[in-house]
Amino acid sequence: LDYQQGLTVKIMYIHVPSAWLALLTYAIMTIYSIIGLAFKTPFSFVINKAIAPVGAVFTLLCLISGSMWGKPMWGTWWVWDARLTSELILFFIYLSIIFLYHAYDDYRKGAKAANILAIVGFINIPIIHFSVEWWNTLHQPASIKLTESPAIHPSMLMPLLIMFLGFSVFALFIFFIRYKTEVLQLQENKLNKVLIRHQAKVMDFADQEILNEFIDKKGNFLKEKIPNYNNKSDLLFNLNITSVP
Repeated sequence: LDYQQGLTVKIMYIHVPSAWLALLTYAIMTIYSIIGLAFKTPFSFVINKAIAPVGAVFTLLCLISGSMWGKPMWGTWWVWDARLTSELILFFIYLSIIFLYHAYDDYRKGAKAANILAIVGFINIPIIHFSVEWWNTLHQPASIKLTESPAIHPSMLMPLLIMFLGFSVFALFIFFIRYKTEVLQLQENKLNKVLIRHQAKVMDFADQEILNEFIDKKGNFLKEKIPNYNNKSDLLFNLNITSVP
């Protein structure tokens, strides 16, 4: 236990991995957004649609756990701190991306809009990371940096890394389930479009059959009433129909 924070320090093992995965997920989304828009690869859009809710959940978990951690440490549930505010903006960006994917009937238009937003919103990622260095904030600086030795005791570091690994495996598991679901949904939508086109062709064929049957019956009636009436084109002209297959 931490000698100052006591049991509340255990919130760190949920808060920090959630924050890391929220940023990592968004970075992955940005990469696939660039690939998808540049090379028109549908699988990139499917990946982003599947992974966006995962990132949103980890961002929300980060905000909630951070609020629970901040109450005993700062004496308040929330402050408009640079780190907290930028993290909240990230959550809203996630929600906007998810909304755009479902806002259009045309899947490609929704995917394009969502991926453009993902690329533009990436500017918020370095702001989140460097906010504790650029501004005077209540949030503490990073205890683990790639360029420096960790400022956290190994007895806390190892459980933290294990939790991050566990969260990552869970995130991958949920992602693969969602990815499979999105692929099946995309295939179903394509199949529905094919069926609709097929039904339209069947209806057109049925309409033509009904029309031909009507013309034949009308022609037979006219033959009986009008001598030498044996011209199908005349009947079509009278019916204001130019041609029949």
